[in-house]
Order: sequence, then C-alpha cells, then structure tokens
Amino acid sequence: MAKVDRRIIKTQEALKKAVIELMTEKNFDDITIQDIADRANVNRGTIYLHYQDKYDLLDKLIESHLNEMGEMDSWACELEWAEALVPYFEYFEKNYLFYSTMLASKEAPDSFRTRLLASFMEGFQGEIDRESGRNAELRDDVMLQFAGTAYVGLIEWWIRNGMPYPPRDMAKQAGILLGRSL
Repeated sequence: MAKVDRRIIKTQEALKKAVIELMTEKNFDDITIQDIADRANVNRGTIYLHYQDKYDLLDKLIESHLNEMGEMDSWACELEWAEALVPYFEYFEKNYLFYSTMLASKEAPDSFRTRLLASFMEGFQGEIDRESGRNAELRDDVMLQFAGTAYVGLIEWWIRNGMPYPPRDMAKQAGILLGRSL
C-alpha cells in the first residue's frame, strides 16, 4: 500500500475540521465550499482535489469515524460489557466536537444517527444471550433495535449534558444496562 503524503493528510484533516466547526455555527445546507475553503485556509480547488462536494466531504468524515469504531469492535467483543465500552466512551470524549455536532445538533444530517445505530446494532448481534433462556420469547431484531436505540440515546444524553460523568463511569453504567437488555 502506497504511503499517503503527509501534506494531503494535513489538508484533509483541516477540511474535515472546518466543516464540523462550520456546522456548529450554521445549517449544513447553508455552508458553501467557499466557507469550508476559507475556514481551512485552502483554495476552493483544493477541496475538489479531495472531494466531489461538501456532501462527499461530510460522508468521508462520517465514514472515517465509523471505521475507527469498527476497528475497536474486533477486540472489544472479547471483553465484558463494562470494560469493552470504555474505549468507545473515551473515543466519544476525544472526538467531542464531531459527536456533539453530529448527535446533539438539530442541523446534522439524520443519516449519521441512522448509520451509527446500524453500526451498533450490527456489533450487538453476537451479544444476545440465548443460553440462559431469559430472552426466549424475544425476537433478535426487536432486542437489537431496543439496545441500539438506547445506547445511541445514552451517548446523545451524555454529550448534550456536557459529559457529566467520566468515560469509565459511563461505560460501566451502559455495560450494566446493555447486559440486562441483551
């Protein structure tokens, strides 16, 4: 795999940061390519070297965050709930600007929440307790929808309220609740 030039990575990061910052100030539909270029301190043409348009930029930004969380899924599934969720809450904390904009803002596209929910539901599929019999009368799709929606809602609540508890505490609370649900 060819190594990507650090200048390209730096430019793409500046563009992603610019679009998120602008989304905290105004509706995404009102943001122009020129706004993004000005905020990132690049030429308009530079944006088009990397992205088709502002929607492609936002989509790639969302995709990169979902991929980073997906990489955590591979090893987190081996841990108990409370420990497995710690890196996720730390990730949300580290990327507060992105998640507060995408989850807590009414201006953010609904597609992000939908994609995040789908990603969690997919990750929870292997976690349903069928051994104990306590979920015998429950359908998998209903349980996944319930747990995924509750988890996304909890993350939204935590972010909207300024992250009132440390990531480890939130992971423990969420872990207990998800363990009861699945």
